[in-house]
Amino acid sequence: MTAIAEKPAAHRAALAGDIRVTLPRVLRSEWSKFWSLRSSYFTLGGMVVAMVGLGGLFSAVTANRYPVMTHAEQLRLDPTMVSLRGYAIAQLVIGVLGVLVVTGEYGTGMIRASLAAAPRRWPVLVGKAAVFAVITLIVTEIASFATFFVGQAFLDTQHIGTTLGADGVLRAVVGAGLYLTVVGLIGAGIGFIIRSTAGSIATVFGLLLVLPVLGEALPTDWGDKINPYLPSNAGQQLLAVHPDPAAVLSPWGGFAVFCGYALAALLIGGYLLKRRDA
Repeated sequence: MTAIAEKPAAHRAALAGDIRVTLPRVLRSEWSKFWSLRSSYFTLGGMVVAMVGLGGLFSAVTANRYPVMTHAEQLRLDPTMVSLRGYAIAQLVIGVLGVLVVTGEYGTGMIRASLAAAPRRWPVLVGKAAVFAVITLIVTEIASFATFFVGQAFLDTQHIGTTLGADGVLRAVVGAGLYLTVVGLIGAGIGFIIRSTAGSIATVFGLLLVLPVLGEALPTDWGDKINPYLPSNAGQQLLAVHPDPAAVLSPWGGFAVFCGYALAALLIGGYLLKRRDA
């Protein structure tokens, strides 16, 4: 009798060991969930089209206007930023995707199943953030290099293009992908905090677009101290090919501040994820 009873117990223990929650299993689950949604394909595709398409358009228009530009305008022309200008729209698309990766599950109620499978909850946040960051970084870097080469092809018709070997250019091109990835992580963190798609998207847009405008309205002595540390202002320092020597933050220093915002959003989101009911 004892030997017979021990077999089912051992079998149950083995099964329990097979289905225990591990981070690699959560990562595989989040990877599958991400690619099972059509919105993931549409949003990433829209981001690439917006970035490359607008970058090519701006570059073509700039090349066409170059002969009639004033000498001062020609001197101020930055061929790298002309081709990367589409990132301004791409950041909104990636921010929305970061929000949807989280709030989509709250909207359908699937988050309950995710949290039931991972009762400690933190693996869900880490898994979502890690999978999203890897996919977004790969796609945005591809889009960044593609829009750079497309843009330079137009600008080279007027012999005003540049190359990746020029001072600060490679950092700016790589930085565009890094910046967009962190924008998406901020969106994901805000999604965990607010849990509402509309509210989270509005907050992301406010941080990226409205807050810098409000910062410009501050008195000069306040603005000089506050504006460099606003999220998008800090992050975009990485995209500056020729940084202002008088700038408060260096390109990588500004990006570090920007990453701090993303980390803060994810940590607050993780805390609330453990404290609140699904």
